[in-house]
Amino acid sequence: MLNSARQQSMQQWLESSLGQYVLDQEQRYFDQVVADVFGYNAAQIGFPQYDFLRNNRMPFKFVMGLEQGCSAYAMPHSLPIGSGSTDLVILPHTLEFNTCPHQILREVHRILIPEGHVVISGFNPFSLWGLHQRMTSSKTDFPWCGRFIALPRLKDWLELLNFETIAGRLGCYVPPCERETWLSRLRFMEDAGDRWWPIAGGVYYLQAVKHECGMRIIKPCWENVPKTKKRAAPVAQIEKGGKIHNPKNPPGCQQ
Repeated sequence: MLNSARQQSMQQWLESSLGQYVLDQEQRYFDQVVADVFGYNAAQIGFPQYDFLRNNRMPFKFVMGLEQGCSAYAMPHSLPIGSGSTDLVILPHTLEFNTCPHQILREVHRILIPEGHVVISGFNPFSLWGLHQRMTSSKTDFPWCGRFIALPRLKDWLELLNFETIAGRLGCYVPPCERETWLSRLRFMEDAGDRWWPIAGGVYYLQAVKHECGMRIIKPCWENVPKTKKRAAPVAQIEKGGKIHNPKNPPGCQQ
């Protein structure tokens, strides 16, 4: 399980005005995305106190991680799940708060079926949130204790694992203000951010699909070549006067 001090810091921040602002945006994004992914098994790694799979209609959904409330306690980089058995995996801020994000992505790739989906959320280091993390003195407090991963780097990691990025967006353009009054006053930046500085959102979301390289066997064609259809032979017609007209020999030609 997670260190109790770190877990307490995380829970306190998530219950704050700023944390609720982030969770509200993420919940709406996950609700929209997971509703269109179909299959049998869906997994959420981390944040068990929030059901980001609630809009998904798969029959078997579970949460794994080291926090209290998980369906099963397991290290994210060593999942006790069979290979090629999961249709959907979501990683809500899982990569930036673990020491081996590459191995977590490899595990996700292993347990996903071919054409399975992974949905990731993370804090954007190239934003006002990333600037606040570099300037703050409280490096041990959540979420500033995490290792924010740049979006281009994450896309490179996914590409190396044969994931295809199919969708994504950014959000949380409001500066990380702790007071509710300032968050309310700066809400206008949310709509303006998508239009004027779309790459500077505090949180990014990414959706990718797993592809597997394979061969397509081309078999020889053993069937016989189909015979050409027989053409109908022209039929002689009897004209008036008892004369026989053969279409092959127009009138006036000798038989």
